[in-house]
Order: sequence, then C-alpha cells, then structure tokens
Amino acid sequence: MPLKAVAESVDRIFHAAVLNRPRAKTAEALGPRERIVALRALVESLDDRFAGTDPFPSPAAANPQLQTVRRDDMCEVIDVRFESSHALVLDEVRERWMQHADNARVPVRWFRGGDDRPAMVLLHGYLGGAFPFEERVWPIRWLLRKGMDALLFTLPFHGGRRGDHRGAPPFPAADPRFTIEGFRQAVADLGALAGYLRERGAPAVGVMGMSLGGYTSALAATAVRLDFAVPFIPLASIADFAREGGRLIGTVSQRHEQHTLLERTYSWVSPLHREPIVPAAGRLVVAGGRDRITPVRHAERIAERFDAPLVVFSGGHLFQVGRSKGFRAVGRMLGELGYLTPKKDGS
Repeated sequence: MPLKAVAESVDRIFHAAVLNRPRAKTAEALGPRERIVALRALVESLDDRFAGTDPFPSPAAANPQLQTVRRDDMCEVIDVRFESSHALVLDEVRERWMQHADNARVPVRWFRGGDDRPAMVLLHGYLGGAFPFEERVWPIRWLLRKGMDALLFTLPFHGGRRGDHRGAPPFPAADPRFTIEGFRQAVADLGALAGYLRERGAPAVGVMGMSLGGYTSALAATAVRLDFAVPFIPLASIADFAREGGRLIGTVSQRHEQHTLLERTYSWVSPLHREPIVPAAGRLVVAGGRDRITPVRHAERIAERFDAPLVVFSGGHLFQVGRSKGFRAVGRMLGELGYLTPKKDGS
C-alpha cells in the first residue's frame, strides 16, 4: 500500500477509535430537538456574557521558575514554569475547573541557543504535551540550526498540567463553556510567555501549532502580539469537526441548525470570527493532503480568513509523509522576515 494511502488509513482509524467515541451524560445524549433548544439558550447566554467585551484581556506578566535540564553543543534545555493568570468568567464550570489544580501552572521546555534569538513557540495537538514525545514530533534541531530558539508549550489540561487525571483530557470538552474557558486560558498563557521572551531579549516571537495546537495558534494570532503564526494541519471549526464526525443528529434541517448554533457558540473563541493581528508577511498555513482528522478544508478556511499562503504536503494527520515541504515553507517565510541566521557564505 502506498505511504499516502497508509497515512489516510491511520487517520481514519484514530478518528473512529479515539476522537469519535460517544460521550454519555452530556448534551450529545440529547435528541435533536432538545439539542437545538439547549444550544439556542447557550448562544443567548454567551452573547449576554461577552457582549461589548474582549474575551481575551491583556495578559499578566509571567514570573517563571527556570531549571536547566541539560546542555549540548547546540543549546541549553531549560524547563520553565509559571502561574497561569487566567480568570474564569463562566461560573457554571468553576466547580469542575477547580478540581484540576495542576492546570494552574504552565510547563514549557525551552531550547535556548543563545542570547537575543527569535523564538518559535510550538503547540502540540490533542492528547499531546509530554516533552519527551514532543521533542521527537517537532524539528527542534532544525530550528536551532536556523538561529531560532524553540519552546514546547503545554496546552491546558494536557501534559504536565493533567496531574493525576486519567483518560481523555477534559479540554476540549463536550460542554462548550468548558472548552471556551480552555481556549481563553491557552491564549492568556501564550500572551504571558511571549511577553516574558521579549523581556529576555527575543527580537521576535511566533507560534506554530499542530491540530488542536493549530487552532490555538490561529486564535492566538488574533489576540496576542506575535510576529508570525503557522497553523499546521489545523483544526479550524469545532462545528465542522462535529459534522464531519457524525455527531450532529436528526433531519437534514436539524443537523444544519445544530451546526449553525455550534458555530455561533464558539464564535467568541474562533479564529474564523476574529481578525488576525499578526503581520500579513508572518502568516502561513500548512495542511496534509491525506489528512482525515482535520481535512484540508480546515486549513483552507483559516488561510482564507487570514489571507495567508497555504502549503499542502502529501501525507496525513498522524503519518505526516512529506511534511518537510511544509517546514521548508516555514523556513522561507522566516528567512524573508529576516529572522534566520545567514549561512557562512552570506546567503
């Protein structure tokens, strides 16, 4: 079987076995009419809550603790931890939220190649965040050779923020209110980290994220002062993801209304409903042509909204055959922005 077909098959199996499992005792257990009534009420409640406000206030300054993990010929590897400044606004989820004390501290692994270097913050996907694994997922040595620092960021309720929690991370959740707070926290934490890196001398700070991290990187590009943003095989729309996974039920018109209401529900934390503030030259979107978890249309929607170039490599979401094409495009963009270390021949 060709590698491209293998990549597609791996995505389909993962989607069916992990991402599309039914969830009991949630809104998804309701019938189509009950779902529509509940979603209408939720849209109205969120519109009242956020009307006239920005869901993403200015981030507080980070005051991190640093611990050197190791050193090699290319960099010093530093574990960074700081307190999340995120403040809940949806009190309905407070009790559940506060059960996860470890989520309040943000772990970051920093591959520091030297003083005053541009920084690339890397955002993992759903179920990710373990540093030993993420070090193998991302082209960290390549970034270091290019003259960039690389930082592995941990999304809420993932990796070192999970504590003793077992099973699937509670974010994203079946309850949209919990998911909205999760994205608000992720953006607040990214803003605090970006501010800290600039204070330490980074001349430029940007993000690159995969899948759920791709969605978060696009969202951060609308709310955080960043110099570049690269959503990579990104999720673009939670409503589209629900439709693609067969989670919308009932007649054609009922499914359509559920989709419309879900899109409205998440509009407050959606990169498709906000304006990017990252400079146009620092925007790039990368997709996998055989991706069956977040298909190419997700990347296309972000690229259209951001007026950004779209690069498509041949592989899938998990088995990323040919992804070097995407990273080469990232390198070209960073070079054009002037953030890469020139080669010895001056090029």
